[in-house]
Amino acid sequence: MRHYEIVFLVHPDQSEQVPAMVDRYKTLVESNGGKIHRLEDWGRRQLAYPINKIHKAHYVLMNIECDQNVRDEIETAFRFNDAVIRNLILKRDEAITDMSILAKSKDEADAADKRSAAAAAAAAAESDEDEIDEVMDDDDNFDAESAASAE
Repeated sequence: MRHYEIVFLVHPDQSEQVPAMVDRYKTLVESNGGKIHRLEDWGRRQLAYPINKIHKAHYVLMNIECDQNVRDEIETAFRFNDAVIRNLILKRDEAITDMSILAKSKDEADAADKRSAAAAAAAAAESDEDEIDEVMDDDDNFDAESAASAE
C-alpha cells in the first residue's frame, strides 16, 4: 500500500458538512484495508487568492495509507462533490503521523487563550474581593458614624 497526503478545501457555506465528508472518506479508506495516520481539521481560513469570488475556505488534511483503487475513488468523490473547491493528493514515501506546523500553532494559540482567560478570571475574582472589602470598610465607618450621631 502507498502513503498519501491529501488536502482539500471546502466551500465556506458547506462547512457544516465537513465532519460527514471526513467520516465518509475515513470509512472508504478503512473499509478497503487502509489506515489513516493523521487527520487534521484546520477550519475556515483565508485563501491566498480568491477562487470563484470566494475568499475563505474550510481546510482538511489527511495522511492515509491505501491502494490505488481507493485513491482513485477519493479523487472521483472530490471531482463530483460541488462543496470541494480544491484538492491536492501527494504520494509520500512514508507515513506522517506528527502534527503539522499549522495544527501546532493552533494548539499553542488555544493554550495561550486558555491561560489568558484563566488569568483574567483570577484578576476579576481578586478585584471583586477588593470591592467587597472596600464596601465592608465603608459599612463599618457608616455604623460608627451613625452610632456617634445617635448619642
